[in-house]
Amino acid sequence: MLTRATGSVGDDLAQRIPDVLRAALGPDWEFTVDGPHIEIAHPHRGTPYRPPRRPPTWRELLDSLELGFAQVGAPRDVCLPLRWGRETELTISAVQALDPLLKDGQLGTYRSGFIPQPVVRFTGHRDAAGELKDGFLTSFVNISRVQPVQSMDEYGAILDGWLTVLSQIGFHARHLSIYGTLTPWRRRQVEGITLRFRHLDLTLGDIVLLWNTAHPHRLAVDLGTGLERLAWARTRESWPSLIYGRFARVAPLPTLDAIRTATLLLGSGIAPAARGAGGITRRVIGAIDPDVARLGVSAMVRAVYNYWSLFGMLLAPWPAISRVIEEERGDAGPGPGGIAD
Repeated sequence: MLTRATGSVGDDLAQRIPDVLRAALGPDWEFTVDGPHIEIAHPHRGTPYRPPRRPPTWRELLDSLELGFAQVGAPRDVCLPLRWGRETELTISAVQALDPLLKDGQLGTYRSGFIPQPVVRFTGHRDAAGELKDGFLTSFVNISRVQPVQSMDEYGAILDGWLTVLSQIGFHARHLSIYGTLTPWRRRQVEGITLRFRHLDLTLGDIVLLWNTAHPHRLAVDLGTGLERLAWARTRESWPSLIYGRFARVAPLPTLDAIRTATLLLGSGIAPAARGAGGITRRVIGAIDPDVARLGVSAMVRAVYNYWSLFGMLLAPWPAISRVIEEERGDAGPGPGGIAD
């Protein structure tokens, strides 16, 4: 739960942010500051946007991001394990790499730099029928730059570097904007200030200045977006087609989302169980349409297995993952293909 932070350190940092960002971004941006609210936009923001004629593959997009981040001083680091087991059963954000610094007040971190981190969250926005809205998934890749910083100038340089990375993958500054409230928040032992960035009318992610409450001068930055959302903003393609390709029309979207997530969980060695992380795997598999599972899920599993393998080696082969899903969900009851008691 977020609360309003109190204390001179956060207020001082908030007051400094507009000047820091003006110095980092240069004169080609318009700043509007109204009390705690800030908006940063390009003077030529009304120009039309044209998506690429040939959208990049997931591999091409990932490689371009890795190269771009390396060029602005954030080489790629290895992903965190999906099984977390500290305050959450699963990794839900690359910012958890900063836990030693932010939550324990230590000087080190688990990871630092550019991390394309697969995560599982159940907080995606849903429609009145309970289905995930376009732009949201249960499992996705958290594209992040996470690192300690020694000064506010580094914070500004990280945002400027991110705009450079975006330009290298086809986004133009005139279609980008940064906005938010310069009001520090607090969640237990961590405080922060969050600004969001968007492409046209689509929010992509945020940049968060963070510090440990007991050691407020130990600063860190978490800049994050989703790889899938980034591709969606770039291509303006139909969300189901972008994520599921040829499978988008052959099964219900909640089932496809569940197969995608179950593949990541099982591929990370998290087998179905009654509780804990395994209980999440069983819950996810339970959302798969049993009729789809009885017909077989191997084609979809193979496709998303190849996707998740872009970010690190999975611990189980795809045929074993298909078999577990089909055994858990496909043989749900008596009848053809089922098991009677």
